Amino acid sequence: MKFVGVDIGGMSVKVGVVTDKGEILFKKSAICHPERQDSEIAAEIASLINVVIEESGVQRSDLAGIGIGCPGSVYDKKGVVRYSCNLNLRNTPLAAWIAERVGIGNVRLSNDANCAALGETLFGAGKGAMNSVMITLGTGVGTGIVVDGKLLTGNKSAGAEGGHIQIDVGGRTCGCGKKGHFEAYASATALIAQTKEACAKYPDSLLAKLAASEGVDGKLPFHAARAGCPVAQRLVKRYIKYVGMGLVSFANIFYPEVIIIGGGISNEGDAIIKPLQRYVSRNVYGAEYNPKIKVVAATLRNDAGIVGAAALCM
Repeated sequence: MKFVGVDIGGMSVKVGVVTDKGEILFKKSAICHPERQDSEIAAEIASLINVVIEESGVQRSDLAGIGIGCPGSVYDKKGVVRYSCNLNLRNTPLAAWIAERVGIGNVRLSNDANCAALGETLFGAGKGAMNSVMITLGTGVGTGIVVDGKLLTGNKSAGAEGGHIQIDVGGRTCGCGKKGHFEAYASATALIAQTKEACAKYPDSLLAKLAASEGVDGKLPFHAARAGCPVAQRLVKRYIKYVGMGLVSFANIFYPEVIIIGGGISNEGDAIIKPLQRYVSRNVYGAEYNPKIKVVAATLRNDAGIVGAAALCM
C-alpha cells in the first residue's frame, strides 16, 4: 500500500509518497506563504500534492489516502484546522478542500507534531516504545504524545499543545500572542531572536562576526560555540536550559520511555542531545528511583512529519 504524507510548516510544505513500512519513495517541497488566505494556502498544497503524484509515477488508484500534518489546533475527526498562529488558517476545512482539489477521498488531518511523534514511534527513534513524547524545535515548538501506544490528543483533538505551556510568567511574547510560553524560548525562531540580541550586545564577538558574514539561523550559535566563542557558548547553554525545562515538565507528567527531539536543531546531534539528557536525568522527579528516560534525536529527521502524516491513513 502507498500513501501521501504532507508536512506543513511555517516556511515550507513537504509532500512525499510513503509505503506502509514507512519508506519514502519520492518527495518534494515548496515555499509556504503563511500570510495568504486559507483557500489559497490549500490550493498551493493541493498543487504540490498533484505534482508529487505525477512526478513519482505512482497511479492515483494505488494510493490509499492522504495524511496531512498541520501546525496549530486541529480537529482530527472533522479535518478542520481551528487555529494556527503561524499560518493564516482559522476554522479551515483543510481535509475537505484538499480532497476536492486532488481527487482522493480518504484525507486525514492532524497536528504536525502529533504526526511526527506517530512517525518516529512507529518507524523511527521511538520504535518499540509504548510511551513517548516528541518535541519538534522549528518555527514553533510542536509536541506529540503517545501514551500506551496511542496518540494523546485531548478533547476534540485540542490537546497536546505543549509548546504553549508557560515557563516564565510575563516573559517573552509567543507567536500566539501570550507571554512566557515554552515556544517563545525553545523554538528555532526564539533561538534566532536570542542570537540577534547577543550579537547586538557583543558586536565584537565571533558570533556577531559570523552573523554578519553568514547570516543568522538556528545553526549559527552552535557553530560559533564549537569555534570557541564564549558568547555563543553561554547562549547555547542558556537555550538548552530553556528546552530542558520543558522536557522535565513533560517527563514529570507522562514519564515516557523516550523523549524524541526533532526539527532542524536536532541535527546538532550530541551538542544538544547529551546536555538535554543530563538535564532531564538530574531534574526529573524521582530520578534516583524511577526508570531512566532516554533523550534521543529523531532518526527520521525532517521526514518524520511526512511519514507520520501518511501513517494517519495506515
